[in-house]
Amino acid sequence: MERIILHLDMDAFFASVEQVDFPELKGKPVVVGGIGERGVVATCSYEARKYGIHSAMPGFMARQKCAHAIFLPVRMKRYKEVSNRIFRLLNQYTKKIEPISIDEAFLDLSEYSEEYLLIARKIKKSIKSQTGLTVSMGVSYNKFLAKMASEWEKPNGFKVITKEMIPNILLPLPIGKIYGIGEKTVSKLNGLGVYHVEDLMKWPVAYMDNFFGKQGEEIYNLIRGIDSREIETEKEVKSIGRETTLDKDTDDMTTLLEYLKGFSVHVSYALRVKKLYAKTITVKIKTDRFAQHTKSRTIDTPIDKSKDIYKEAADLLKEMKLNEKIRLIGLTVSNISDDYYEQMRLF
Repeated sequence: MERIILHLDMDAFFASVEQVDFPELKGKPVVVGGIGERGVVATCSYEARKYGIHSAMPGFMARQKCAHAIFLPVRMKRYKEVSNRIFRLLNQYTKKIEPISIDEAFLDLSEYSEEYLLIARKIKKSIKSQTGLTVSMGVSYNKFLAKMASEWEKPNGFKVITKEMIPNILLPLPIGKIYGIGEKTVSKLNGLGVYHVEDLMKWPVAYMDNFFGKQGEEIYNLIRGIDSREIETEKEVKSIGRETTLDKDTDDMTTLLEYLKGFSVHVSYALRVKKLYAKTITVKIKTDRFAQHTKSRTIDTPIDKSKDIYKEAADLLKEMKLNEKIRLIGLTVSNISDDYYEQMRLF
């Protein structure tokens, strides 16, 4: 039986929760986080995104882009409460759920056979009626295409990609839309005259392997609609991280530290939702010449709080020699365990 995979992604989740809780905010540029001179944006409404505001952006930059934006404090407890309600609703339809984050998940609807579209629309309608929130959904026969479909018509989208649509529906897409192809690789491919999936389809698998390395065959298959990954209901978390390409290359330490502070909040929340702790912190930077550098530290006491993660990350960044301007910065935690006390006993 052919698999039926649903990918759902809540639309501007934190900001949308605020707009539902406080109806006077609807239709306005809402920014969650970024409060104070050194705050960082957690997320923002679609009205704010029109001005170029995005998550992990320092608050002062967001204000420069939209002076009349409404900045709100992060209410993690409230967002988790709404997320739990959504996942309880999803469990009424299937137990085959792979949570990706607080507001995103894959579902396997294969058991519903001919009724899968009816079920998917019912889930979408139920989320709206029970929470007041909109969700974008994608349905296809594998995870790659389901996620791509959910991003097709955001916000409040619903897209189905069938086998009959492949590969034609993918051919005009920019190559950056394909999982595993980052900005640096896009730049290299553009230099070779490859801009769209249609251009990449002309490459034989041997050429793909030579260019992309171990990801070559995977990308070769993805652009042909082939993805055999299963729904993982119990997934071991090996690392959690955030990174972003800066709007403008910079060597300003204060600005870079603000990004790390924002990443620390996101990473901490991801750890605490899953009741996990980390011992290794890694800071990654990429210069304006595309040279990549990382620096890591493993500590004795496992941590999950944002202030502790930020302290270690800030120290690592300060130890790195910034002789060039930075175009990308990232933060990752690893060496993860779900047992704080077990780790402590080792010492």
